[in-house]
Amino acid sequence: MSGRRAHLVGSLPGADPRAAMSQAIAILGPHLVSLPDGETGERRNWIISIIESMADHPDLEVAKRGDWSDYDQTPRLRIRKGRKLYGANLDFGHIAAVRESWPEFTDLRRAAGLSDLTFQAGVPGDFDLAMFTLGPSGALRHRTPFTEATLTEIHGIRGITGGDVVFQIEVPVELVMVARAPAPGRAAAAALAAKTVTGLADAAPPGSRFGVHLCLGDMNNRALGRMSDVAPLVALANAIAKTWPAGRALEFIHAPFSAADHPAPVDPAFYAPLGDLAIPGAVRFAAGFAHESQSLADQHRVLDLIEAGVGRQVDVASACGLGRRSFEAGRAVLERTAELCT
Repeated sequence: MSGRRAHLVGSLPGADPRAAMSQAIAILGPHLVSLPDGETGERRNWIISIIESMADHPDLEVAKRGDWSDYDQTPRLRIRKGRKLYGANLDFGHIAAVRESWPEFTDLRRAAGLSDLTFQAGVPGDFDLAMFTLGPSGALRHRTPFTEATLTEIHGIRGITGGDVVFQIEVPVELVMVARAPAPGRAAAAALAAKTVTGLADAAPPGSRFGVHLCLGDMNNRALGRMSDVAPLVALANAIAKTWPAGRALEFIHAPFSAADHPAPVDPAFYAPLGDLAIPGAVRFAAGFAHESQSLADQHRVLDLIEAGVGRQVDVASACGLGRRSFEAGRAVLERTAELCT
């Protein structure tokens, strides 16, 4: 590998998994450690299609309608009176998607001569999925079925891939919660939020490999939360690394520095809290700042500020998945990532 490593968060531009993965390999192949299948089609919108499919679940009903045009226009479900929701009756669709894309991945990996490339499977945090489906109070009361269903998917995907997979746990709720906490309570909020991430990993099969995607939200290319500096992501990353369960590898932590349509700031003060980052050296730190609307010179400035704060070379990434952008914008970010890696 020449230059820095690149990290792809999840969804990629492309008509189908083969097209999305082929393009990513063509642009970034030598810099990739893992590769998602592109989460194409209805999966490009993260969990929207999952929640929409659950509206017809016999144990659920629509409590509030929404068209997903903004964060305050999202639908909400609730458990029907007299019914109980079970994890065994939930199917988020990830096993079927991997069953389809895994052969394409192995074929492309072999053709590209990238024998060490690992398949990457996105796993929405169980609490996040429960909260976006049922709302905050519903998630607190009924998280267990979402945890059980997520663990079933992890087991199933490990079976399909023979364990040649790294699971990326995706958690916007946790980072936004920490970012909104007042500074005196930030450490406590981070410790609480970290438990939802590490608890899921701890319940997964021993030997499972994980990364964590900290996120500020990216629905319709608009962020759910913003940060005045990176102290919230530092607090949460540290809390996750500190309490990570034994027997489950933590291979990377991805952190957003840009926020949807807002590129990363060039103000050094924004990055000053990175000096407090305390994750093990063996855990890759993927910096999510590659952005199509910022000049290459400013992007290099941002990269220098991040690496000076972290004290080591970082992986280059966008802040979130690229499948929700136009094809041209998504490809532009892939090409920018390649420029920053070399």
